Amino acid sequence: MAAGAAAGAWVLVLSLWGAVVGDQNITARIGKPLVLNCKGAPKKPPQQLEWKLVRGPWDSVARVLPNGSLLLPTVGIQDEGTFRCRAMSRNGKETKSNYRVRVYQIPGKPEIVDPASELMAGVPDKVGTCVSKGGYPAGTLSWHLDGKTLIPDGKGVSVKEETKRHPETGLFTLRSELMVTPARGGAPHPTFSCSFSPGLPRRRALHTAPIQLRVWEPVPLEEVLLVVEPEGGAVAPGGTVTLTCEAPAQPPPQIHWIKDVSDLERGLAETGEGGPTAGSVEGPELGTLALALGILGGLGTAALLIGVIMWQRRQRRGEERKVPENQEEEEEERTELNQPKGPEAAESSAGGP
Repeated sequence: MAAGAAAGAWVLVLSLWGAVVGDQNITARIGKPLVLNCKGAPKKPPQQLEWKLVRGPWDSVARVLPNGSLLLPTVGIQDEGTFRCRAMSRNGKETKSNYRVRVYQIPGKPEIVDPASELMAGVPDKVGTCVSKGGYPAGTLSWHLDGKTLIPDGKGVSVKEETKRHPETGLFTLRSELMVTPARGGAPHPTFSCSFSPGLPRRRALHTAPIQLRVWEPVPLEEVLLVVEPEGGAVAPGGTVTLTCEAPAQPPPQIHWIKDVSDLERGLAETGEGGPTAGSVEGPELGTLALALGILGGLGTAALLIGVIMWQRRQRRGEERKVPENQEEEEEERTELNQPKGPEAAESSAGGP
């Protein structure tokens, strides 16, 4: 029975021979088996040896094989640390073995979420957010422009990063948001990509699929020309007026028609093809709209004039009312002065000499 168990253990050791390591720094993938060999230990039991994990207690699944090696059937984050084995040979010689174990997990391929479709030269805008999930150690995310690494400078290029760790698995999720300000006169179709670099050496970086954006170059207002046909825009009701916005720029800019503070009806904006870019609006509706606005303006002016005239009339009436009142007061004063004297005055005049 014991011989059968020992034979089974040896079969397991031989099957994991590729994972047997010596006195060195080693890395192990999470979820894979790992065997640590105790040097100097007798190959057959009974052996005098002691395994110790410097960081803390072992996981309950770790066990010592019949040949003295330590088996970790499923490596986890809790197995990171320094393993030490102290063995005593049959002739009394003591040997120590040290292993610094680091574990890793390769995340899924990173991706760019919420990518932009276009950018405006000279205006800061978000390119997208690069996301990497399920990696250990955390690693880093990097952005690339046309194959070259972008270095954040806080001006034309800025990156906002976020790192979260899963409370149960201990694996990391990384997010990196890229903001850029395209230079004027730069590439009209830049290509952006993102890559994940593991936190352990000799591990290849993982790259996202590239995205290509379009950069619009703003046109100076002095170069924008508005052409009206017929000249002056005066037409009879039901006539046709054509407005053409010309902006000679490459690539052709987007043209939006705006009247006052609201956009014109959808479908009236067009972009010309070939030569200078032009957007035109035409049709009898525009002439009718102009005529209606002219009538409304005339009515508003007439109403304003009528209001002024009425106000002036009211002012005159107020002045006319004040004049009679003043006249009445003057007449009353005159009447009082011309009234005959009282009885006492009459008696005194009658009793005089």
